[in-house]
Amino acid sequence: MNNKEGNNKRGGSRPNSSRSNSSKPKPPMPKRAQGPKKVKPEVKAAQEAAAEKFRKQNQPAKRQKASDEIRLNKYISNSGVCSRRDADIYIQSGNVKVNGVPVTEMGYLVKLNDVVNFDGVVLTPEKKEYILLNKPKNFTTALDEGQEYRNVLELVRGATNAKLAPVGRMDKNTTGLLLFTNDTDMVRKFSLPNQKSSKIYQVSLDKNLKFEDLEKISKGLILDGHRVFVEEVSYIEKEAKSEVGLKLKTSNVKVVRSIFEHFDYDVLRIDRVSFAGLTKKNLPRGNWRFLTDQEIINLKNS
Repeated sequence: MNNKEGNNKRGGSRPNSSRSNSSKPKPPMPKRAQGPKKVKPEVKAAQEAAAEKFRKQNQPAKRQKASDEIRLNKYISNSGVCSRRDADIYIQSGNVKVNGVPVTEMGYLVKLNDVVNFDGVVLTPEKKEYILLNKPKNFTTALDEGQEYRNVLELVRGATNAKLAPVGRMDKNTTGLLLFTNDTDMVRKFSLPNQKSSKIYQVSLDKNLKFEDLEKISKGLILDGHRVFVEEVSYIEKEAKSEVGLKLKTSNVKVVRSIFEHFDYDVLRIDRVSFAGLTKKNLPRGNWRFLTDQEIINLKNS
C-alpha cells in the first residue's frame, strides 16, 4: 500500500457522520405556549359584582312564604328520612316529586296537604313522635261521642302538635303502658297478630287462680279458632293467688281478658307493666314521657 492511498483513507470525508455542518442555518425555536393573561384582583372583583347584579335583576321575585307552607327540605327532614342537607342533595338530583312533578329548585315551598314523593316513597309532613304514657283508670281509647269516660288523648294533650294515635286499645279498667305516635307504620306493626316483642301484664281476678288452670294457660289455648301462645304465666310474689303475671306477644288487651274468661274467671283489672322492652320505671301513673332515640330504634327492630 502506498502512502498516498493510506492518506486518502485516513483523511477522507465521512458521509455517514451524524455531525452537522456548522455553516448550515439552525431552524427557528418553537414559540412557548402562553397561558391566559392574569386578571387583576380589582378587575375580577368588579366583573363578579356585575355578574351577580345581572343575575339578581333577571331572576324572578322571591315569593313570600304563606303560613301553611314549609320549605321542601324541611318537609323531608320532618318526615324523619334524612337531614335537611341530605334532602337538598336528593332534591338537586331530581329524586323528589311534589304532586307528581319533579322538583330540583332549592327553597321550593310546599303545603302540608301536598303529596311529596321522596325517592319513590310518599312522605308525611310531621316529624315522627313517640310518647309513652302510664295510663290511669277511667280513661279509654274509644272515640265514641257521648262516652261516659274521658279519652286518653287528654292526658298527652300539649305534648306535641303532631296528630297522635294510641297503639292498641285500652278500656277504662286497663292501666299501664300505652304508646302514642303519629308513625302509622309503628301503629300497624303492633296491630299485627304475629308480633315479635313481648308484653307483660299483671291481671287481677275475682278469685284465686287454680294451679291446674295456670298450667293449662302456660301450655297455650285456642280462642275463637286462633292459637294463643303464652310465654309465661305465674302468681305475683307476695300477693294473693288472684294476682297473676302474664307474658305474651300480643298487645291486644282483649286477648288477655279472654284467656282468663275462658276458664270462668272475671277479670277485675289489667295493668301492662312492660311493652316491647319499655317499662314503667320513673313513670308514675298518669304521667308521660318522650321515648329516647335508642328506645325508638329498639321498637323498630323488635
